[in-house]
Amino acid sequence: IELLPESIKDILHKLDEATKGYDNHFLNIALAYGGQLELVDAVKKIGEKIKEGDLNVNDIDKKEIESNLYTSHLPQSSPDMILRTSGEKRLSGFLMWQSAYSELVFMDIFWPEFRKIDLMRAIRTFQERKRRMGK
Repeated sequence: IELLPESIKDILHKLDEATKGYDNHFLNIALAYGGQLELVDAVKKIGEKIKEGDLNVNDIDKKEIESNLYTSHLPQSSPDMILRTSGEKRLSGFLMWQSAYSELVFMDIFWPEFRKIDLMRAIRTFQERKRRMGK
């Protein structure tokens, strides 16, 4: 959030305050994020736990990895839907671990022009999908 202009920071703080009691739906916006760096940081944290004797290498599992990702503090770290604007049809390393079972929606609109109707279209696209969760 430090990278954003003050006017946007103020809006985000107000939005955060207004929705702090919500616990059903979540919107995450990633800025200056790199999925590969996130995985490198997670491996370093796990390596440090092993070095300190707090973790045995045989105890590394899915839960341990997830607890060391940037999204570990979120109520649901794996998004149901990932929306990519700009017309690009790729994730570019975005949420590499967390996106395993996410539904991907690609839109030919740039983020600054993104409107409520575009969000509604993305949600409708998501609702029409049959989620298989890896099956």
